[in-house]
Amino acid sequence: MEKNTRMEEKMLKTFCDKVRVCNKIDSKLFTQYQVKRGLRDIDGKGVLVGLTEIGEIRSYNIEGDKMVPIPGKLIYRGIDISDIVNGFLQKGYFGFEETCYLLLFGELPSKEELKDFEELLSSYRSLPDDFVRSMILEMPSKDIMNSIARSVLALYSIDERADDTTIENVLKQCLKLIACFPLIAVYGYQAFSHYHDNKSLFIHSPRKDLSTAENILYLLRADSKYTKLEAILLDLALVLHAEHGGGNNSSFVTHVVTSSGSDTYSVIAAALGSLKGPRHGGANVKVVKMFEDIKQNIKNWEDDVEVEQYLMKLLNKEAFDNSGLIYGIGHAVYSISDPRAVIFKKYVEKLAKAKGYEDEFNLYEKVEKLAPIAIEKKFKMYKGVSANVDFYSGFVYRMLGIPQELFTPIFAIARVVGWSAHRIEEIVNAGKIIRPAYKSVSNNKDYISIDER
Repeated sequence: MEKNTRMEEKMLKTFCDKVRVCNKIDSKLFTQYQVKRGLRDIDGKGVLVGLTEIGEIRSYNIEGDKMVPIPGKLIYRGIDISDIVNGFLQKGYFGFEETCYLLLFGELPSKEELKDFEELLSSYRSLPDDFVRSMILEMPSKDIMNSIARSVLALYSIDERADDTTIENVLKQCLKLIACFPLIAVYGYQAFSHYHDNKSLFIHSPRKDLSTAENILYLLRADSKYTKLEAILLDLALVLHAEHGGGNNSSFVTHVVTSSGSDTYSVIAAALGSLKGPRHGGANVKVVKMFEDIKQNIKNWEDDVEVEQYLMKLLNKEAFDNSGLIYGIGHAVYSISDPRAVIFKKYVEKLAKAKGYEDEFNLYEKVEKLAPIAIEKKFKMYKGVSANVDFYSGFVYRMLGIPQELFTPIFAIARVVGWSAHRIEEIVNAGKIIRPAYKSVSNNKDYISIDER
């Protein structure tokens, strides 16, 4: 057995070396053939590949032939996210359900429409008989995102109209997934926690009178207790993560797979696979881990010089994971500010004071202030970087007692709304299958008989 294992490892190493060599493309060729890597121009502007009415990101104005950076704006169906947030917070109700309605149906609901919509979601907030036991508890996964994806694909087998891509059926499927994602995610974590961490297993049923955010906390906690402020912060996080335009990686995946004519469950599973990546939805976990390292290696959290010296070590690949990154700082589109981080920060401070995390919040603020300065010094250029939404979201989840394994799944619970809206938009506009061009740069070779190789 040991001999076979050594042989396997030797063969795999040889094959890996071959794979690296045969797949490596000269980086100069991308410039030579004007390839828009990551579907972005050399100036960072996204290549226009589609149109959407669902979400919009504004980070610059065009003045003459110049792109002039502006404070970032995030717009849902034509309405500024700041106005949406201020609207429901001033009136004292949870905003995620209202945001779902807006993104799916293109307009804000009346009180009666919102009440009916909330009741519909509540009626869908249940899983098929034995699903929790057979699909989640009996097959616990170490990564909850994979557990969610597996559960979504399993729901395909139960749906008698799984491949029906009419708008009526797809909308119903999407609403059921939006309603059930909190259950699938939290139950997936409970299974992981019990079988892999040897913790007590408890499964609460959702309450129809609670909002999505409240139900998440109710399902997650052993005693099901939470404060109003905790629920408000989690609801706000869901609202801010629900949509980010059609160009973000997972929403683009949604458009791509939908354009092939695939079913809803396959589309959402594909989007989940995209969101799982640390360059997309997994970034907030990195921020939290980075700050744990900061707290261990900085003696005086109030000393600007000491904090900046550590940030320079991060950029010089001398600290934390040696990646050269300050996680949570910078964004592919926003430069001056990420509106989600700006909104979030106002309420994060309130939660930090209530939970006794003021010193840690001050450290976050200091890093947010000093990181752009360190980046400017390191790279001798400054196009503008700022904190993105991941910078504070992981901190909030930790204060709420949400385990790291659920950080990205919380993102998914919110973003499935945006994915659903984009899937429906792609179907309604029924264009061609999305198939960008790839140019082959391989050299022609003659086939050589196996006896002559």
